[in-house]
Parts: sequence; C-alpha cells; structure tokens
Amino acid sequence: MNSRVPVLKTYKIFIGGQFPRTESGRYYDLKNKQNKVIANICLSSRKDFRNAVVAARGAFSGWSSKTAFNRSQILYRIAEMLEGRKAQFEEEMILMGYTKTKAASELNQSIDRLIHYAGWCDKYMQLFSSINPVASSHFNFSVPEPTGVVSIIADETTALLGLISVIAPAIAGGNTVVILASEKLPLCSITFAEVLGTSDLPAGVVNILTGTSEELHAQFSNHMDVNAVVYCRNNKSEEKTIFENAALNVKRAFNWFKDWSKEENQNPYLICDLQEIKTTWHPIENIGIGGAKY
Repeated sequence: MNSRVPVLKTYKIFIGGQFPRTESGRYYDLKNKQNKVIANICLSSRKDFRNAVVAARGAFSGWSSKTAFNRSQILYRIAEMLEGRKAQFEEEMILMGYTKTKAASELNQSIDRLIHYAGWCDKYMQLFSSINPVASSHFNFSVPEPTGVVSIIADETTALLGLISVIAPAIAGGNTVVILASEKLPLCSITFAEVLGTSDLPAGVVNILTGTSEELHAQFSNHMDVNAVVYCRNNKSEEKTIFENAALNVKRAFNWFKDWSKEENQNPYLICDLQEIKTTWHPIENIGIGGAKY
C-alpha cells in the first residue's frame, strides 16, 4: 500500500474580512527545523497591500466612531475566542519549533495583552486629554483622536505575541490596521485572522498579510493613504527607508522593536503614539442678573 501524501494547508491572507489568495499567485514553502515543508504561505504583493489599505480606509469611519466601551467589548471577545482555541495555536507553535512550555506561555501572554488593552479603551482619553489654561473667556480642550490607517511590519521573532502587542493598542485607539506578519513564524497570524473573522470585529479593521519585509517595507511607508507606519524589526536599512519615505509624505513613523514578553512593553503610551491631539476653543458665556447673557 502506498504511503499517503498529506495535503498541506495553504494559509491565505486576510483583507476586508475575507481570506483571498494573493493576487500574484505566489507562495513560499514554510519548513520546520527538520527542513520538512509544513505549510504553503502566501507571498503578498504590493497590490495586496493596496487592496488592504482600501479595506482599512473603508472601515475607519465606522470603527473610530464606535464608543470606547464597545471597542473594549470587542477586544475582550477576541481574547475569549483565542482562549477557546488555545490547543490549535499551541499545536501550530510547536510545529514551527516552539517547546510546549514556551508555546503555552506566549499564548497566555497574548490573551492577557488583549484584555489589558480592552481595559484601556475607555480610559486612555482621560489620561491624555486636558483642559488648558488660557488668558481669555474661553474653554480650551485638547483631546486625542485616532490617526487613521496604520501600516505595521510585525516582530519577526514571535509567532503571536508580537502581532497582538501591536494590533491591540492601534485598534483600541480607533485606528484600522494593515500588518505584515512574521515571515519565519507566520502560521498563528492567519489562524488569528480566523479568530478575528468570526468575532465582533468589523471587516477591514485589521488586515493581515504574509510575505517578505524586503519586498513590502517601502510600500508600507510611501502609500499616500496610510497615516502612520510602525516598524518592529531590527533592520537598519529597512528602517532608514521607512523613515525617509514617511518624512517625504508626512506620516508618523515609529520603531517599536521591543521584547514583547516584558510587561513594561504593554502600556497606554503605545495607544497615544497613534493618536492626533485635537484642540478646540469654546467661549464662556457669562450669566448676569435675571439670566441675561453678556
């Protein structure tokens, strides 16, 4: 009897709540430590990125106008669903070379990180807004508002924690996201997209691509409908290109190359990085005798 040839899963990309294959038709073989092919991974193109930006821009007005409490509920729901699928994520991490202990630890941290930012959704505005002193009869308020569409090149060294650690603060603050997952450890990113696709998160708020940063980093930083770009890797050449492109078309650029396993790297200041501060003036109406305004 002939031995059976296993059918490898092709991990597709996630754009606008759908799971299309890359328009380029390209993919790469993901291999384990024994050099055995374990999955087919889409090699996203610049066209895929442009499609993802269109989806993110279309979702921005609806997501940013949701109440902070509702965004909090949705992040919490994502954490609940991830908790219910821990066994699948752990299996994928082990397949990519994690030990069982390390996989369990990263999964628990990832779930806790979602809960952390769910809690900040309706609190960061009080922390970063202010009433400013002025020398006239006006109120002067400064309040944070979401930047818009954020492109992110995720951490290359973690399967899930680095991905969630940058998505969560971005969407907690009302932004929409296009993110490039780890090239070496991509399986959990698309499985996480399956969690997002069946949660309460509106289509287009998070869009996940797989592929190479070498091919896509320039596009992530020079697209004119992207408002901020976040780079989470340690490649000085790519970082230089990203910051130069961002300066040329006036978008915010950040390097969030961090050890995401450290508790100090989950904080509301990451939410604030992706906010614009809007200041408004309002006249003070003086009330005289008998209720007359003057």
